[in-house]
Amino acid sequence: MTPPADVLVAGATGFVGRRLVPELVERGHDVRAMTRRPESYDGPGTAVGADVSDPESLGEALREVEVAVYLVHSLDHRDFESRDRAAARAFGQAAARAGVRQIVYLGGLGNDDALSAHLRSRREVESVLGEAGVPVTVLRAAIVVGHGGISWELTRQLVKNLPAMVVPRWTATRTQPVALDDVVSYLVGVIDEPRALDRVFEIGGPDVMTYRDMMRVASQEMSGVAVPIVPVPVMTPRLSSYWLAFVTDVDVTTGRNLIDSMDTEVVVTDHSIRDIVPLDPLDYREAVRRALADREG
Repeated sequence: MTPPADVLVAGATGFVGRRLVPELVERGHDVRAMTRRPESYDGPGTAVGADVSDPESLGEALREVEVAVYLVHSLDHRDFESRDRAAARAFGQAAARAGVRQIVYLGGLGNDDALSAHLRSRREVESVLGEAGVPVTVLRAAIVVGHGGISWELTRQLVKNLPAMVVPRWTATRTQPVALDDVVSYLVGVIDEPRALDRVFEIGGPDVMTYRDMMRVASQEMSGVAVPIVPVPVMTPRLSSYWLAFVTDVDVTTGRNLIDSMDTEVVVTDHSIRDIVPLDPLDYREAVRRALADREG
């Protein structure tokens, strides 16, 4: 039996990373948790200090690493596209020099012919990571439902703070949310898996629903009743971003970048991940329950 690979997680203290690292450690992997502030890291694995915006810092962090998981993005910056491009290129080059045999990346779901700037950037990162020759495995997801996730937080705070909602037209767009627990399982399942090298997989839960549907279900789980929702077709993405900033703690820049993506239908059309990681994903209602329980606990 092949021993578990030595894995570096870039973005170890982020929304997905802080759930992925313990799972990898539990499965016997020697895990390096890459963070800009290793002195304050208190999670499992070994903290290593590095920053994707500082290429010189990456070499030592990646030394003797076999698989690198890349969970980094810059949505809270206006120039996130150039930042993410440069960071991915530096990381891919450093990984190649270190002899890393696989990079795993969590990207965004969506049809290539109709992508927002945010999703186009995610696509670009997919290709840039592999430019130096390291095989890349991509998992494309829509909204990841879990405590601390920015898209889920938007949903939760809107439902919590508003007794009734006047919502923009993008809330009628269909999406396929996926539970954080399932995202972690998919990531673990493709790490050091030869059949996953240089492949792109789409992942999602069993429910295809609109953002309005998501808000109604979240409202039912949080308060026992569905919040009244009235669509307003004329609300522009810019106005929507100010609306979100007013009723949630999400800043205008992040809100605008996310809203631009929410006009794009993001639904799984390729189910080949089932051949690599056969699991029954959680439905949206259960994902919401777990997210709320994690927040309380």
